[in-house]
Amino acid sequence: MYAERTSRLPGAVVWTNTPAGAGTGRVLPDGCMDLLWNEGRLLIAGPDTRAHLTEDPSTTWSGIRFYPGTAPALLRVPAHELRDRRIDLTELRPAAEVRRLTARVNAAATPEAGLEDIALHWAAESDPPDPLLRHIVAALHAGRPVSATADELGLGPRQLHRRSLAAFGYGPKTLARILRLNRALDLARTGTPYAETATRTGYADQSHLAREVRSLTGLSLGELLSARGGERR
Repeated sequence: MYAERTSRLPGAVVWTNTPAGAGTGRVLPDGCMDLLWNEGRLLIAGPDTRAHLTEDPSTTWSGIRFYPGTAPALLRVPAHELRDRRIDLTELRPAAEVRRLTARVNAAATPEAGLEDIALHWAAESDPPDPLLRHIVAALHAGRPVSATADELGLGPRQLHRRSLAAFGYGPKTLARILRLNRALDLARTGTPYAETATRTGYADQSHLAREVRSLTGLSLGELLSARGGERR
């Protein structure tokens, strides 16, 4: 069972997931990064370019999912260095610090509450998020072309690409594909016909939507929307 709530950290979401049964789990790309807790370990989930498959469905996971582009400043590492990776927090922070943070989560009312406290502490010690990053996400999420987004923000294509790599883990075209995928899935989950979903979310046609879904998730749109479909973070 998956449950989430809005975090006290602006833009973030706190979540917990206990899979209902055996089988491979599927975490879909969403442009975000997460601080994770599983069986006494703190981990970081980097930005995904494709669905991430999980092979151990029997344990509970907790996490805080950061708004796209905000986690690198908290972790002090460019997002592209963590792309498509799940790593132990000890790879980024000193072991003594990770032990203190682990004890903090163990002492919290729930693991997700402990993760939220850690994220809030990191945010208090970091510079405020670059407002330009939120504008990039908003423009691409709205379906604006990458070139138009760069022009609106006064950035050259190379500048936008460099900023995107460091903040999101990949270039703006990949981020736009992932954000469009999630818009389409959200719409399709409401029962909107696939052809209409494709038109409303900027795909050339239903076949284009089908190809993109298969490319980014490894499943068809119908499989994702079925009872055994993909998990969200």
